[in-house]
Parts: sequence; structure tokens; C-alpha cells
Amino acid sequence: MECSVKWVGTDGMSFLAETGSGHLVTMDGAPEGGGRDLAPRPMELMLAGAGGCTAYDVVLILKRGRHDIRGCEVRLNAERADTDPKVFTRIVFHYTVSGRGLKPEAVERAIHLSAEKYCSASIMLGKTAEIRHEWTIVEA
Repeated sequence: MECSVKWVGTDGMSFLAETGSGHLVTMDGAPEGGGRDLAPRPMELMLAGAGGCTAYDVVLILKRGRHDIRGCEVRLNAERADTDPKVFTRIVFHYTVSGRGLKPEAVERAIHLSAEKYCSASIMLGKTAEIRHEWTIVEA
């Protein structure tokens, strides 16, 4: 896996990342840090990556189990250390999974498998952060 990041605005703190698969992502800093607030912060993208990773796992696990899943949203709420390096210290993942006749134990199992075995991003973040998983099931 590869990625390149290039500073793209000598008048601010904007960066352009190009992933190994050829996709582009813009990042920017907060105004108080010299940024222009035009794009997500790098740490926000790390959090989004963990959310995407686990959502992918949960949907795939439930689909493979032939559960009638219709939607999956993961909201993440994170706290960071007060001093440098300002790593994540606590992250709550709240899943809202919708479908028809979804069994709570199936959803719980999918989330557990993602958290403990498959989601590299959240497992890596768990090395510095206390991670908690919550979920809600919505009948579609």
C-alpha cells in the first residue's frame, strides 16, 4: 500500500494525498495553525478511516450471514490527549444498523468480529485509545 502527500499551498497548510489506487484526498489545518479550513484535518481522516473500515466489515459479515441488512451508519466520538503527541485516548463507535428482522446477537457478533479480528484501523487505534462499541438496530 502506498500514498503520497504533497503540500499544495505555500500560503497555508493545505496538502493533497494521492492513494496507491489513484484517489485524491485534500487535507487542511485549522486557521489558528496556519490553515484555511478548506478540508478535513489529518486526524479527522484517521477517525473516518476507522469508521469506514468497521462499517465495511459489519455490512460484509451480515450480508455473508444472509441477514437482511439495509443500512449501516457509524458515528465516532473521540477524545485526544491534551499534550503532544495528541493521540486518541478514547473513541466511542456507535453503529446504527437497519434491516428486516436483524437479530441483536448477529449484529453484536459482526461488530465484535470487526473490533477484534478484521478492522485493522480500529485495532491499531486501540493501542492508544480506550474503545467502546454501542449499537442500535432499526427495523426497515
